[in-house]
Amino acid sequence: MAEDLNIISSTNKAEQYESLVPQIEALLHGEPDLIANLANICAALKEQFKWFWVGFYMVKNNELVLGPFQGPVACTRIGFGKGVCGAAWQQAKTLIVPDVDAFPGHIACSSLSKSEIVLPLFKDGTVVAVLDVDSEALDQFDETDAQYLEQIITMVNFNE
Repeated sequence: MAEDLNIISSTNKAEQYESLVPQIEALLHGEPDLIANLANICAALKEQFKWFWVGFYMVKNNELVLGPFQGPVACTRIGFGKGVCGAAWQQAKTLIVPDVDAFPGHIACSSLSKSEIVLPLFKDGTVVAVLDVDSEALDQFDETDAQYLEQIITMVNFNE
């Protein structure tokens, strides 16, 4: 596939995902390199939705370590159970935070981040990474985002 995305400008979030998901699937198809695939997922999501920050943290030596991302510089390491990313890792579930300032123990990598969604990625039932998405707007993320982002991260192959 060509590396150009067909970005649609719709106010309907589901329509944007419905257009983007098959394009991400095509980008990943046949590419065995994990880092390349994570980088392209970040770029595609950032380009389509113009979110403040989109990136992956990888589980390494019992902490989350910054992986491919799009956006301003970020926290490099996050402990188990710390902040939204660490909590999503610890709880092994998607967390939607409408107002990060109201989240106990929130780690402010940037004061511009106002809402966040974090999704764990699994290999053999164990969390091996998280997808972290931040917005400059309050209450940016909902179950529609969770549904489609979960669909996207299931495309990631950690076995290569």
